[in-house]
Amino acid sequence: MIKQWLQRNLKGDAVLWGIVLMFSLISMAVVYSATGTLAYKQKDGNTEYFLFKHSSLIFIGLAFMWLAHKIDYRYYSRLSLVALILSVPLLLYTFFFGSNINEASRWITIPVINQTFQPSDLAKLALISYLASMLSKKQNSFDDWKRNLLPIFAWTGFICALIALTNTSTAVLLFLTSLLLMFIGRVPMKSLAVFVIAGAMLGGIGLAAGQRLGTAISRVEAFFDESETAFQLEQSYIAIATGGVVGKGPGNSDQRDILPHPYSDFIYAIILEEYGLLGGALVLFLYLALLYRGLVTVTKSNGAFGGLLAAGLSFSLVLQGMINMGVAVGLGPITGLPLPLLSMGGTSLIFTGISIGIILSVSRTVKGEESFSSTAKVTANA
Repeated sequence: MIKQWLQRNLKGDAVLWGIVLMFSLISMAVVYSATGTLAYKQKDGNTEYFLFKHSSLIFIGLAFMWLAHKIDYRYYSRLSLVALILSVPLLLYTFFFGSNINEASRWITIPVINQTFQPSDLAKLALISYLASMLSKKQNSFDDWKRNLLPIFAWTGFICALIALTNTSTAVLLFLTSLLLMFIGRVPMKSLAVFVIAGAMLGGIGLAAGQRLGTAISRVEAFFDESETAFQLEQSYIAIATGGVVGKGPGNSDQRDILPHPYSDFIYAIILEEYGLLGGALVLFLYLALLYRGLVTVTKSNGAFGGLLAAGLSFSLVLQGMINMGVAVGLGPITGLPLPLLSMGGTSLIFTGISIGIILSVSRTVKGEESFSSTAKVTANA
């Protein structure tokens, strides 16, 4: 009976559903451990406060994922430009009037519910969907540079520049994802070279005019300075070294009380401390498995739009995960990127859920589990 209910309500790639479930369980366990002391100090001894809050956000993210996977993925082609246009005033409002946390205005506080919302997450999803839609329509017409490539390059550079005003790492990640998506979408190499140069210039302007130029420079300099290790990295190294092969066990982290942001930016260090090299390898394997299932969806996709959309979203999530894990082990400059599906954070969990839901929506048509209405077709052969 349970199997029939699952088959009826959870469509698409079953393996991908299982991967997300495993991530969710790991996330609840690690966030509970990483926030125990913080909750005790801030919430009058209620050590379960952040566990319940984070778990509720995970279920909300799963609900959004379920809703997104029930919608014909071709509808997202229509919505992408609307969402992209909407993200522009939201990003500008965030820069001028957003809630300032850690010397950056990346959040908008939503009235009544008093929860923060990060517009860059909306912009990232909207831009990837827009690029997939535009590239799928113009597969054989890239020679007309002004008409077909200029709008794609302009939107990408403009959105990345706006994000760079307050969030350098997210802007760089989105730029790299867009570049990869254009390469997959058969944009000529000469045009990609122009895009890289123009994008670097626009990004530089956004960074110079924004709030994070000094922070970005100092973090890059600190990464290449071998004479001194940044405090965050030093504590991360201690967590990793003391975790060993099998770890200290769930809830036994010592560095969670010292390491800044152990529940978000450096959650991978806590995983390595409590679950050891084996736990860290499991998380890495899950991200690679997520990428693999995304690429399986791409190769079996019925149209260019579905394939490009699944590819862009899969690469975006996994690339962000790799960057976060790389920072924790000292392979890159410190960033503020959360670990997708694992770090604590409402907006990130919701938009990650939507992204995976869209990939599942594409895989539904691949598996032929449900035929979407012909009225849902939105772009020519998209």
